[in-house]
Amino acid sequence: MQRTARAWTLGAAAVATGLIAGFFYAYACSVMLGLARVDDHTFITAMQWINATVRNGWFAASFFGALPLTAAAAILHLRRDGRRVLPWAAAAFLLYAAAFAITMGISVPLNEELAAAGDPGVISDPAAVRAAYEDVWVRWNLVRTLASTAALVCLVRALIVHARPSARG
Repeated sequence: MQRTARAWTLGAAAVATGLIAGFFYAYACSVMLGLARVDDHTFITAMQWINATVRNGWFAASFFGALPLTAAAAILHLRRDGRRVLPWAAAAFLLYAAAFAITMGISVPLNEELAAAGDPGVISDPAAVRAAYEDVWVRWNLVRTLASTAALVCLVRALIVHARPSARG
C-alpha cells in the first residue's frame, strides 16, 4: 500500500512538473520568439493579456501543486526502503523550488510592472516599457525552463529507480 502511494505521488509530481516545464518551454521556444517580431504596442498588449489570463485554476493546479507533490514524494521516501529514490526526489524539489522562486521573485514582479504601465495605447514610450521587460523576462524564463525540466528529469529517474526491486528483496 505504501509503495503504491509513493509511486502515485511521484507520478503526480512528475505530471505537474512536466506540465509547468512544458509551459515555460513553450514560451522559450515559441511564444517569446513570435512576440519578438511584433511592434512594441502589440507586444505589450499581448503580454498584458497573457499575464492577466494565466491566473486560472488549470495553471494553478500544476504550478502550485508541483512543489508540495514533489516534497511529499521526497518525504515518503525518507524511510530506509525508499532511500534509493530520495536523492532524485530531493533534487527535483530543489530544482523546481528554484523555478518557482524565479517565477515569484522575478517574473511576477516584471509582469506586475508591465500591467502598471497601463493601456498600451496611451503609453508615451512603449519601446522603453518593452525594453525594461522583455530581455530580463526572456532570460529568466530560460533559467526556470531549464530548472523545471531538470526537475522533471529527476522525477522520471526517481520513478525508474522506484520501479526497480531493491537488492534486499
